[in-house]
Amino acid sequence: MDLDLWISNVKDGQHLSEDDLQLLCEYVKDILIEESNVQPVNSPVTVCGDIHGQFHDLMKLFQTGGHGDYVDRGYNSLEVFTILLLLKARYPANITLLRGNHESRQLTQVYGFYDECQRKYGNANAWRYCTDVFDYLTLSAIIDGTVLCVHGGLSPDVRTVDQIRVIDRNCEIPHEGPFCDLMWSDPEDIETWAVSPRGAGWLFGSRYNHINKLDLVCRAHQLVQEGLKYISIIVFWLMQVWSAPNYCYRCGNVASILSFNENMVIYIYYICPKRPIFSQPSPDFWVVPAASLSPRCPKLGYSTCLASLCNIAEP
Repeated sequence: MDLDLWISNVKDGQHLSEDDLQLLCEYVKDILIEESNVQPVNSPVTVCGDIHGQFHDLMKLFQTGGHGDYVDRGYNSLEVFTILLLLKARYPANITLLRGNHESRQLTQVYGFYDECQRKYGNANAWRYCTDVFDYLTLSAIIDGTVLCVHGGLSPDVRTVDQIRVIDRNCEIPHEGPFCDLMWSDPEDIETWAVSPRGAGWLFGSRYNHINKLDLVCRAHQLVQEGLKYISIIVFWLMQVWSAPNYCYRCGNVASILSFNENMVIYIYYICPKRPIFSQPSPDFWVVPAASLSPRCPKLGYSTCLASLCNIAEP
């Protein structure tokens, strides 16, 4: 495999051949199967939320430092997932791909990825190769042992990080249980737990904390019009990051990414949508200069720091 050539070609808007895509997917599966359900990551690192098929915006994000749901809703889910697989293959220790609720066979048949693969390849084989990779994506990552990154949220069945490690992830996302909850749950202004209106996962409140020894939880999953939202969960803080600007090319929302330096100070990059121009595939944002804070900032004026700055709700 000539990964550098393939990366260059995909960035230029070309698709891999069907045989090459199959080869790439099999290669990346062999890498992913060795990763933990709670993949350890060392700082410095950049955390990115939902992308949803907005390929040109993703390319610009990489220039800023940046990866949420990868597929569905945007026009270029196939290109997004292909370039991420290529980068994982080329730099396996530097790219960590977390599974989101849309990395699912069921949802991709409803929200566009299946149809996109059919349109671009003339059959469903590319969709099958990619969705097989979904079953190998890790469920979460932990940065320097103190910051947990997960797509959705918490679960009443997960009381410690170690309980995430033993989940069987090599399958389609189930309709209930801790695996489902990590993909689908949402924070809410309640004390403990409530049934989620999504029909999957839970709503979790500010007085529930069984995930111990954490300073911060980073999650995505919900559109935040301002790009970033932070919530106090008693012992730790939760940051909700959304990285698809002008979501679905019509929401007009700001996006954000989080960059942790080697001292675990967080630089927040806000990404502002441009006025929509549908005649060209240009990125939907420009980057606002970063502000910085520490994941322990609740003790250091965290809210003041954020307040001084100028992530669908999915099914």
